[in-house]
Amino acid sequence: MTQATRKKATKVKTSSYDVAEHLRTPEEMAAYLDAWLEEAPDDVSGIARALGDIARAKGMSQVAKDAGLSRESLYRALSADGNPSFATVIKVARALGVRLHAQAA
Repeated sequence: MTQATRKKATKVKTSSYDVAEHLRTPEEMAAYLDAWLEEAPDDVSGIARALGDIARAKGMSQVAKDAGLSRESLYRALSADGNPSFATVIKVARALGVRLHAQAA
């Protein structure tokens, strides 16, 4: 690439994508979580992150309050490194207004 070509090259601006900004309705939130449960049922950290995405979309402070958890512990449990207990997952799901369901494999 010549110097003249380099000068003409335009820089591409990127921005980070935050799925939480696109989860606006309870139906969208439930569909997002259901997709994780369907497509990656063994990805425990991914499912926890999906719950975290939904919690951020609803408002982390309100979800923490509704789940009976501190905001900090909720962030920690639903982070990429988090490992929430099943009881925490159930509390958060209830606070988010979503239900987990089972079906025959």
